[in-house]
Amino acid sequence: MIAALLAAALVVSPIAHSRDVIAAVQIHGNHVTSDAEILRISGLAVGAPFEATTVADVETRLRASGLFDDVDVLKRFASIADPSQIVVVIIVNEGPVRLDFSGPSDEPIRVVRRRGLRNLMYLPILDAEDGYGLTYGVRLALVKFAGPQSRLSFPLSWGGLKQAGVEFDRPFARGPLTRVQVGVAVQRQRNPAFDEQDDRRRLWARAERRWGSLRGAVTGGWQHVSFAATDDDLKTVGGEVTFDTRLTPLLPRNALYASAGAERVGFGSGGATTRTRLDGRGYLGLVGQTVLEVRVARSDASEPLPPYLRNLLGGWSSLRGFEAGAFTGDTVVTGSAELRVPITSTLSVGKVGVSVFVDSGAAYDKGQRFGDAVLRTGIGGSVWFVATVFHMNLSVAHGRGADTRVNFGGGFVF
Repeated sequence: MIAALLAAALVVSPIAHSRDVIAAVQIHGNHVTSDAEILRISGLAVGAPFEATTVADVETRLRASGLFDDVDVLKRFASIADPSQIVVVIIVNEGPVRLDFSGPSDEPIRVVRRRGLRNLMYLPILDAEDGYGLTYGVRLALVKFAGPQSRLSFPLSWGGLKQAGVEFDRPFARGPLTRVQVGVAVQRQRNPAFDEQDDRRRLWARAERRWGSLRGAVTGGWQHVSFAATDDDLKTVGGEVTFDTRLTPLLPRNALYASAGAERVGFGSGGATTRTRLDGRGYLGLVGQTVLEVRVARSDASEPLPPYLRNLLGGWSSLRGFEAGAFTGDTVVTGSAELRVPITSTLSVGKVGVSVFVDSGAAYDKGQRFGDAVLRTGIGGSVWFVATVFHMNLSVAHGRGADTRVNFGGGFVF
């Protein structure tokens, strides 16, 4: 009888000792909330059993407290010799904090949470282009509005582009879509070709799917346009495919970019047209940091376009050496070649460089052919500056058959 009891004890004992137990709790990332308060909320206790659901339960309790922007709970082993001894590691993010110096001088400086919306961000709006002027303002954004990477933003700007709007942006890590964007805005911008104010009320939506360097998108929207003596409502639906191997759009090297898009536009006053756009760019690294960029683009329409939709040719973005909007057409074809030479170190945060370029382009109406259109050419050089999310370009070019002009462009890119 005694021998049987001893044998049973030897069998049961290892099973009892093999049960996981919380040997210690480590807390990191907290500046405002005390360790004791986090431990109380977590419900953990040293010596308590560690169950299969402990990590998920602790994360749920800490997130439900509303004290943290993010929470991670990790399981670690306290001993190699005894894997049943578990260390629970809690990592919290309390969001924006600040130092409080308002207390007595003999007391330590306190760390407190910032008041107001903890997930509100501010981004500057700064953009400039000859013919359109300087646009300045701010974009307010509520991050994590509807998911960990989502953003609800409010662009507010004045100057060249006056606008007030609301935009929702939601990336997806899984599922059929990789990004969804929806927006509504009121805008006013001067059309440099007709010297008229273009007022628009817009509602739009966009859904994207990415496969590595390839991206596909479908779009839809509504606009009310007031231009000169014209008032019209537009309904649009379209799609585009883009292949982009650039690591950064500001100063790419040894990369390709190709995009093709089509958009069906229905007019409230009657009729419809299909607008198409092709854009191809190549960036070839030469000696040192020198890069040769070649670009070809074409914008077209199946029917004659009203003035407020006509494609523009001229200025910094299309044909340097001519003023912005110098020419308009239902169809615009452009091509350019530019040799960029950075003159600062490859390790510099911001890069300064010079370029020489030649731009060519033609604008013509429906029913005409490219061979019958007048080809305009501008030749010149520029100095530029690029730094992470900011770029600036100042060029001097001579338009053949025209004058020598200064063209400029730049701003923040996020």
